[in-house]
Amino acid sequence: MAERLQKVMANAGVASRRASEKLILAGKVMVNGQVVTELGTKVTGADVILVNGQAIDQEKKAYYLFYKPRGVISAVSDDKGRKVVTDYFEEIPERLYPVGRLDYDTSGLLLMTNDGQLANALMHPRFKVDKVYVAKVKGLVQSEDLKRLRQGLVVDGKKTAKAKAKLLKQDKAKEISLVQLTIHEGRYHQVKKMFEALGYRVNKLKRERYAFLDLSGLTSGDYRKLTAAEVKGLKQLVQG
Repeated sequence: MAERLQKVMANAGVASRRASEKLILAGKVMVNGQVVTELGTKVTGADVILVNGQAIDQEKKAYYLFYKPRGVISAVSDDKGRKVVTDYFEEIPERLYPVGRLDYDTSGLLLMTNDGQLANALMHPRFKVDKVYVAKVKGLVQSEDLKRLRQGLVVDGKKTAKAKAKLLKQDKAKEISLVQLTIHEGRYHQVKKMFEALGYRVNKLKRERYAFLDLSGLTSGDYRKLTAAEVKGLKQLVQG
């Protein structure tokens, strides 16, 4: 099926559709050996597309939900030789990438895809995609602390967006709290730093939900394909 060139470039993860249009207009894109500067140009999977002299891959789009174990890097490679998320997908022909990241010692739900356009949209802060974490925290988290989490905290000099916070369980003898935290930002070590700002250390962290998706039926290290309805639902979240 023929599609507009800028859409194919965006789907391949080259750049956003608007940025792809700029590349075309600047004469940086070739189709079957010819420079193309017309935005209405349509291409198919049989066409060879070069951007700045590099071929782009128009492989079939794939979408997976992965239960990332602790001790795994959210990347396609690691210069220290540590295990990475793509090690679990060696049987999958498509070249998958994680949507965002989970810390090395954080487990839970991670989306894997080769749909660069959808991945970039899901990570964009303006769409406010909910991410639900359960944190095992050292200390007895108080109601006032939950209130501060809900209002937003200053982390690395910038206030976090309002969150949803719920105390799930406490072990007063061991001084351990289990807290569910829902955020839509994706700042570096954000959940851990939010608790640190309150004086608590996170001993264990797991992402249990992403948007409307959860880990039902999966154990650590497992993955499954997203259904067509789930892919459609994610795309609808980031429309407009």
